[in-house]
Amino acid sequence: MTTPQGKVYLVGAGPGDLDYLTVRGRQLLSHAEVLVYDALADDRLLQWVKPQCQQVDVGKRGGKPSPPQSEINDILVRYCQQGQQVVRLKSGDPFIFGRCTSEIQALVEADCPFEVVPGISSALAAPLLAGIPLTDPVLSRGFAVVSGHDPLALDWEALVRMETVVVLMGGAQLLEIVRLLQRYGKSSQTPVAVIRWAGRPQQQVWTGTLENIVRRTANESLSPTVIVIGEVVGLREFLQCANVNS
Repeated sequence: MTTPQGKVYLVGAGPGDLDYLTVRGRQLLSHAEVLVYDALADDRLLQWVKPQCQQVDVGKRGGKPSPPQSEINDILVRYCQQGQQVVRLKSGDPFIFGRCTSEIQALVEADCPFEVVPGISSALAAPLLAGIPLTDPVLSRGFAVVSGHDPLALDWEALVRMETVVVLMGGAQLLEIVRLLQRYGKSSQTPVAVIRWAGRPQQQVWTGTLENIVRRTANESLSPTVIVIGEVVGLREFLQCANVNS
């Protein structure tokens, strides 16, 4: 008897809340035979999975044991070769710091069919949900998105010239990020917003400047966090007032 052909779907779950999952993502969840999911995906997403679907939690949590990337690659290949329809659910968008290259390479080498399904990145959603536009005709004609895991690896000479910078996964490195921005010439009065759990009921937003944002967030848990640096942060108060008065 021939084993049915499996397939792996690398699906972006969006910023966290199930309301921001795409229609395509929801359809695939409802048909999944195996679900391999990350730590930050909203647990309520599991309500759309069939009871008989096998669920594999491979989430990376800071300071706690988690499967290495090579093991996750092997899991995807193994279930696909067994003829399963596999959904690999990732936070945000699969191609924005989603470690997709390694997984796709493993699937290609094993001749496993796959499809990548876009999701809403927190780099875009978090500022919007906090009332901060990333672009503005006067204040921001473009923006950069970087990972905050290793600040010393970034080109700060280039970043300080950007009108708006978005840092993902940088909560634990906030002090170093602030220090480097000022070291390379960013004004200490540059507005900053720190957005935690964007799009979730427990969303929190702290605003300040490079001079005081570390003090304003002292003793707070800043994970998961999106940091926005630039004059557009100052538009938040105005846009919130406009929304209230509309």
